[in-house]
Amino acid sequence: MPPPMPYRSTLMVYLTRWLRAALLLCLCPLAFAADLDNSVVLESRGDAFILDAVIEFPATLRVAWEVLTDFDGMATFLSNLTASRVVARSGNTLLVQQEGNARYGFFSYAFTSEREIRLKPMKRISARQLSGNAKRFTSELELTPSGNTTRIRYHAEVVPDSGLARTFGGPFIRHEVEEQFASMAAEMQRREAAGRGVPAGAS
Repeated sequence: MPPPMPYRSTLMVYLTRWLRAALLLCLCPLAFAADLDNSVVLESRGDAFILDAVIEFPATLRVAWEVLTDFDGMATFLSNLTASRVVARSGNTLLVQQEGNARYGFFSYAFTSEREIRLKPMKRISARQLSGNAKRFTSELELTPSGNTTRIRYHAEVVPDSGLARTFGGPFIRHEVEEQFASMAAEMQRREAAGRGVPAGAS
C-alpha cells in the first residue's frame, strides 16, 4: 500500500534537499579553490618565499576561529596531516607538534614540525617554527568578521629545507597553502551546518 500523499510529499522534499546538499558539498570546495587562485600572492626573495592572501571564509567568526585553532583535531580534516597535537600551553601561547605527508603530483615526502603559536582570541594567530623540515617559517593570520563570513589576511615567510620544496619552489608551497585553506573552508561549512542542525548547503 503506498504511503499517504502528505508523507510522500514530505519525503520528496527531504530527498530533494539532501541531493541538493550533497551536490553543493561536492562543488563548494572546488569553487572555493578556484577563488583561491586569485587570492594567494607568492613571491621569492633570496632563498625565502613570501606568501600573502586575503580570503573570505564561508563561516562566522566563531566557527572560523574554532577550526583555525583546532590543533588537536586538525589531522581529521587536513589530508596532509597524520598527527597534530598541543603538547604545551601557557595562557594564549601553545606549543604544537604536527606530522604528515606533503604531496605534489606523483611526489610526496614526510614532514614534522614543532611550532610556537600565539593567539589573540578571535583576532590573530601568529606562528613560528622551532624545528622541522623548513629552515625557517613564520606566519600571521588576522580575522575580521563580515556578516556570516570571515575575512582573513594571511602572511607567511618560508625558507624551505625539504628536497621537494626546493625542487618545485613556489608552486609547491602555493599548492600546500591553497589545499589547506580549501580543506579548512569545507570543515567550517560542515560545522556551521551541524550547528544549525541541517545538511551543509541545504536551505
